[in-house]
Amino acid sequence: MKAKEAIVWLQQRMNEATIGQQHIVDRLIIGLLADGNVLLEGLPGLAKTRVVRSMAEVIESKFSRIQFTPDLSAADVMGEERLFHEDNQPVYRFHEGAIFGNIILADEINRAPAKVQSAMLEAMEEKQVTVAGVTYKLPKLFMVMATQNPIEQEGTFPLSEAQKDRFLMHVHVGYVDMESEFQMVKMVQEEKRQEKQPHPKLPQTLIFAAQDEVAKMPVSDALGHYMIELVFCTRYPLRYSRQLEVMIELGVSPRASLALSKCAKAHAWLKGKTEVDIDDVHSVIHDVFRHRLTLTKHALMNERTKDGIVDIILAQVPLPKGTQETEGESVK
Repeated sequence: MKAKEAIVWLQQRMNEATIGQQHIVDRLIIGLLADGNVLLEGLPGLAKTRVVRSMAEVIESKFSRIQFTPDLSAADVMGEERLFHEDNQPVYRFHEGAIFGNIILADEINRAPAKVQSAMLEAMEEKQVTVAGVTYKLPKLFMVMATQNPIEQEGTFPLSEAQKDRFLMHVHVGYVDMESEFQMVKMVQEEKRQEKQPHPKLPQTLIFAAQDEVAKMPVSDALGHYMIELVFCTRYPLRYSRQLEVMIELGVSPRASLALSKCAKAHAWLKGKTEVDIDDVHSVIHDVFRHRLTLTKHALMNERTKDGIVDIILAQVPLPKGTQETEGESVK
């Protein structure tokens, strides 16, 4: 099986397990191909946990689910030195925490205090953890998929800007349509009647091969400059629009430039293209910029949304010469 065939099969299996959430499945696969972390935000019961678990069940991987709570400690996540006795001698050994896995579900990540959240920064950025002055490497295949509830804020600890910046994308999870929800109910009923049959799993080598192919996707210099100009429009909005100036408090970081390029490449590769085009950029930019933009009080008071501001940015930044957006996918 080739890398592209493997990812298509993974996509199909995940869509079968989570009816009506194709957009979320696509974003998680883009995160996997771009070797990045994904933040899923949506109300309870929208299959956020199920879609992440469905990915782990298809890939040869170790799945870890961490339920973040106010009393969770950093040692529960990272691990700790434990005392053992061998030949009547005390010996300290490192006991791995839940973060030592391939696919990590950080459920309701904003319910843990800042100390625990900050403990994950090194793991998410550098794929390693440091405990008691010793650094331990995490697996090569390592991806954090975190969830949070946008409504219930009591007893939560909002993610810091540095923490949010570690996520490749911030994806909104919404309700499915009526027919999809009906099919979902039928599927769950069938699952309870029938035993799950074992299925073959994708070896990690195919995932790495797909990541290599995505990394080699060509991007023209014109499109590359266009992506950078989109980023700079958030930092120097007055150059483009007085309207943007009064709405954007702080622009996106350089990680946004890298994330936009990686996600656009992964999107183009999934669509079977030979080169990244402007539709790929427009399809992923909302998920890349959404959590990195800081709005002014004026924008918040006027109930401006970050997605709406990204739309204004797309309208103000001129397209590269010789290109135009087609009627392709453009999901906010």
